[in-house]
Amino acid sequence: MGVQEPQFIQVGKRDKTRSIAVNVVSGKDPTLLWLSGFKSDMTGTKAEAVAEYGRSRDQAVVRFDYSGHGRSGGDFENACVSDWLEEAEAVFDRFCKRDTILIGSSMGGWISLLLALSRKPIGRIKGLVLIAPAVDFTEELMWKQRFTDEIREAIQQDGRWSQPSDYADEPYVITGKLIEDGRRHLLLDRDIHLGLPVTIIQGAQDPDVPASHAQRLVEALPREDVTFSLVPDGDHRLSRPQDIELLLRSIGEMSGD
Repeated sequence: MGVQEPQFIQVGKRDKTRSIAVNVVSGKDPTLLWLSGFKSDMTGTKAEAVAEYGRSRDQAVVRFDYSGHGRSGGDFENACVSDWLEEAEAVFDRFCKRDTILIGSSMGGWISLLLALSRKPIGRIKGLVLIAPAVDFTEELMWKQRFTDEIREAIQQDGRWSQPSDYADEPYVITGKLIEDGRRHLLLDRDIHLGLPVTIIQGAQDPDVPASHAQRLVEALPREDVTFSLVPDGDHRLSRPQDIELLLRSIGEMSGD
């Protein structure tokens, strides 16, 4: 099977317009909308597994790249959570016209929750499957926990700091804009009311999003039907065959199979 070329949509206005790459496979509902992690794209192992799962079942699958990621346009250093949420909303509004399950990995878990809240009145989102959800990561995992006083000072003075990455050759550039904008979207300081079933898959050996952070999200969803699966030897990627099997099984259960 050949690689499907994405289509592109324009998101934003005037000088903030970004060209967003979207891959759509039509099929039955519920549609599966994949939301990638920070500095990840729609061609990752888990995203491809979800796409193949949908194809094998004739189930609709929608994937896209955030601005500054993958095939999409835009400068990563100029982007922030507000931009990526706006893009997720635009993709959802245009391509997810029927019942939809949001599948969010790492930062995509945070974006999924924000999208579910913003589109709650529409009623088309039927559930969330979240893998190592990095909710509020800019504040809780970066600013408060990992960043030293020197790093925080560099960001405040220079507006940016280059963070070495275990997942890419090039470092991540963390900007003051990203940190400040992230504070507009924090969720863990309040109860989150979605009215939807939520499945969380978390690795106990995750060095980037600790299991305790995922547990905080469970506690922030007091009214929801939450399934929490802790993988004892799982890391942040959760991309091994047994991890993928758990993910696809969770999607199937959410789809009503």
